[in-house]
Amino acid sequence: MVFSSITFIYYFLPLVLVGYFLTPDRLKNVTLLMASLVFYFVGEPVYIILLLGSVALNYIAGLGIEKHRGSLRAKQILASAIAFDILMLAIFKYFNFFAENMTAALSLDIRWVKIALPIGISFYTFQIMSYVIDVFRGEAKAQKNIANLALYVSLFPQLIAGPIVRYKTIEEELSNRVHSTENFAYGVRRFVIGLLKKVIIANPLGALWGLAKFAEQPSVLFYWLGAVGFMLQIYFDFSAYSDMGIGLGRMFGFHFLENFNYPYIARSITEFWQRWHMSLGRWFRDYLYIPLGGNRTSKLKWYRNIGIVWLATGIWHGAAWNFILWGAMFGIILILEKLFLLQMLKKVPGWIGHLYTLIVVLFGFVLFNSSSFTEAADVIQGMLGLLEIPLVSDESIYHLMSNKVLLIIAIVFSTPIVNFKLRHSAIDKLSRFEPVAIVLILAAVTGFLIDSSFNPFLYFRF
Repeated sequence: MVFSSITFIYYFLPLVLVGYFLTPDRLKNVTLLMASLVFYFVGEPVYIILLLGSVALNYIAGLGIEKHRGSLRAKQILASAIAFDILMLAIFKYFNFFAENMTAALSLDIRWVKIALPIGISFYTFQIMSYVIDVFRGEAKAQKNIANLALYVSLFPQLIAGPIVRYKTIEEELSNRVHSTENFAYGVRRFVIGLLKKVIIANPLGALWGLAKFAEQPSVLFYWLGAVGFMLQIYFDFSAYSDMGIGLGRMFGFHFLENFNYPYIARSITEFWQRWHMSLGRWFRDYLYIPLGGNRTSKLKWYRNIGIVWLATGIWHGAAWNFILWGAMFGIILILEKLFLLQMLKKVPGWIGHLYTLIVVLFGFVLFNSSSFTEAADVIQGMLGLLEIPLVSDESIYHLMSNKVLLIIAIVFSTPIVNFKLRHSAIDKLSRFEPVAIVLILAAVTGFLIDSSFNPFLYFRF
């Protein structure tokens, strides 16, 4: 079940909200937990056992770590819990990739049962790992109520595609959170903004990549149109899901941290990754980069740490060589920025740094979205004019003109310009029209959803 679906918007969510707010405070977590398990069960009826098993094991581990705090036994329990979590992720996300490459490398004729990827396993595994690590570090108390821990892991607003919510961020709110009209109104507004970004902007942009790849009249312009379309689509798709997740969380009294901060205005790759998928960046920083030594070590080890983190980031995104190469590419670029590029960018006009960042990210997303190295190479060669194709074609001009308004809207809304204008306008006057605007947006979104069958979430596969 996706947030941007008729089933979720008009059936599941209203029923959950009514049931939740009619439930006495002491049972609200139980109601929300049941709703979250139903939400996951609809999409993954079998793998809900894996989710609950992970909760049970890490619940026991958390209690054991707290009981033996400061001893070797606590370290052993932590290591066992993390090993289990990583093993489950390795089996269900990477087994097929490993088996395919081993059989190809060794020229073996072995058949194996392919394992389906459980939805959201990368997100909830990182969340449950953050719980046991924070308990071990003394940054959070072990959760005594297993239902509360299960709610933290399975909370449907962020279960499927993030943002990655750290346990210590909402530890207090699991047992004591505030429900208010202001929180609920903010949640509705944020959820509807996410719906708008997803259905009205991201979904139509999604068609451009496919049109460019399978064009009857390929051209350099068409390849660029497809690449830019995907670059904008993945931002609006993923940031929209984060907006909806944050909004839904606020309706139920949870404060999730922001996940995006206008990454396309960055003037370096370092700044870009400080603005993109911030919850994942914080996770790798606190649980891998800093434990490795961070930048408080020799320069050689510092660069090694960056490389390890970005190799892990690529692997986290998917079991395919293009993700590994994508992570390695950004790791190398970030190391080069630490060596000399950042100093160079400080000495040139800001627009040069901005252009450099957008170009690197654009080609990075071509690699990210390609099903094979061959496809990535074809698209990149097409963009660079290295194929025997014209600069423009009638087909590319047609699709550019057909999508020019959508592209302009997407570019403008990927910057803080509109938000800045609203914030510095007569906001009090605008706020009185907010309920009407929300109803109109919902009506428009509903029309788009009924009329279109294309409504995927790109990050479901991660």
